[in-house]
Amino acid sequence: MEQIKKLLDSKQIRPTVQRMKILKCLSEKKGHLTVDTIYEIIRKEIPTMSKTTVYNTLSSMAEVGIVVPIVITGKEARYELNTVQHHHFFCERCAKVIDIEVQCDHFCKGEINGHKINELHGYFKGVCKNCLTPEKGRKL
Repeated sequence: MEQIKKLLDSKQIRPTVQRMKILKCLSEKKGHLTVDTIYEIIRKEIPTMSKTTVYNTLSSMAEVGIVVPIVITGKEARYELNTVQHHHFFCERCAKVIDIEVQCDHFCKGEINGHKINELHGYFKGVCKNCLTPEKGRKL
């Protein structure tokens, strides 16, 4: 919790119990969590926590670069603490989001066709290896 407090302090955000719990939840669950998931986890410890508080807290943390929102399906945003630019894989069966390493030469150069690149958002959709396991031998 001390590390979480230092992170919030470094961004001039007051380390309230709610904020620290949200970041602890993301840290322990390794990110890619929806507002609903975070709310359900934290509500067990802080019954007075509202879903609006979780949403607003994550939005303000995203603005200062503490968390990163990920929108793949268009239905919901997921949040993670990994602020290093990277790609994601979305499993269309289990809805799991997995960090993947893909080299993007344009992002490394910082430009594409003369346009300056500030952010990278890349994702792939398919079926993860865990969901494929029971289907070994079947053609996709």
